[in-house]
Amino acid sequence: MWPYYPDLLAAPVPRYTSYPTAAEFGPLSPADHAEVLGSAHGDFSLYVHIPFCEKICFYCGCNTGKAGKRQRLESYLDALCCEIDLVSGLLPFDAYVRRIAFGGGSPNAISPAEFVALVDRLIARFRIDDPAFSIELDPRTFSAEWAKAIGHVGIKRASLGVQTFAPQCQEAIGRIQPESLIERSVDLLRDNGVSSLNFDLMYGLPDQSHEDLHDSIERSLLLEPDRIALFGYAHVPHLIPRQRVIDGGTLPGPVDRFAMASLGHELLTSHGYRAIGFDHFAKPGDPLAQAAATGKLRRNFQGFTDDQASTLIGLGSSAVSSLPGLLVQNEKNSGRYRMLASQGRLTTSVGISRSTEDQLRGRLIENLLCYGRTDIPRSMSGFIRETFQPFIDRQLVLFDGNQLSIRPEGRPYSRAIAANFDAYRPKSARRFSSAV
Repeated sequence: MWPYYPDLLAAPVPRYTSYPTAAEFGPLSPADHAEVLGSAHGDFSLYVHIPFCEKICFYCGCNTGKAGKRQRLESYLDALCCEIDLVSGLLPFDAYVRRIAFGGGSPNAISPAEFVALVDRLIARFRIDDPAFSIELDPRTFSAEWAKAIGHVGIKRASLGVQTFAPQCQEAIGRIQPESLIERSVDLLRDNGVSSLNFDLMYGLPDQSHEDLHDSIERSLLLEPDRIALFGYAHVPHLIPRQRVIDGGTLPGPVDRFAMASLGHELLTSHGYRAIGFDHFAKPGDPLAQAAATGKLRRNFQGFTDDQASTLIGLGSSAVSSLPGLLVQNEKNSGRYRMLASQGRLTTSVGISRSTEDQLRGRLIENLLCYGRTDIPRSMSGFIRETFQPFIDRQLVLFDGNQLSIRPEGRPYSRAIAANFDAYRPKSARRFSSAV
């Protein structure tokens, strides 16, 4: 369905869940962080990071570690509560939380009772107005007790890490989970009030064939998730040591990866899902599809979202905050995070101030990734014609007047196209993942 031009996909590119990307973060003063928090008026969202999993998957690039001893979890939650108290006290009186997302790791690495207590702490400390809750879950350790906790809190949106149903792929990535386990998790979530359910699926996995991907998508469709995120596996063992367990020789090559992405798009859209951006799909009635249709789709550290808040505050080790004019990341090391938070100090580690130029380029990148088009400032028109000519010549991109548009055939090139607005990328020594 899509034309394949390997030269246009040769350079690794960021996923652009922020601009500038985390690769450009540098040392940042907690005092600067505190000052910006004090001016964060209006509605904002919270992201709460739980950096633990009961079992660690070989492919995973998240900042997470094995749950291990109960004392480790308990001391982390104590530190997280200290951070909640500190950050909530720095915010102005007219700052209100509209959304709360829990991710990791796996939030269900902690107990249901601990989770409910954490939610209670957030509600007690922040000014929260009828928030929309969402949560990421590991089906391997999901239980009926956890489902009841989700119902008690009132969570309507949940995401399950399915990845693949192919047994040999599951074994190769260290994530063995029978189909019956996924079915049970879906039933528990639906029975306890979850109305928007996402499946994370992957292509480009070790020992994965086109038939394996087709089968995993078909099995997923039978369970009727409201959303499906179809990610390409990023094999970067030089950055993520746990990936060294995976034999790179068993991975599909670039041609197969491209064909898998095309297969997934064709199969999901033929079953009524709307394509959102370049790797998400949603049923027409889901809030994500509605946001895309009404011009309210956004992209942040959690991927494509219908969240309209301009401020996202991250809590927990390695959590990232997007504040007006500033991007901030908390200390990644769990031990150091616990020490700083327990001492009543902001756990600020790195970040970057966003200049006016950064914010302009960020909007251009976000518009291209969310909608496949963006209006170009007149001052950039010469740059557009020179930089995008390879994409224009192959009819992947259209530049008409002041609007740059990605044609339907150019969808898999979205990240590569958007990367041309990244003023930092040519200077960055960090390697990213392939565009498809």
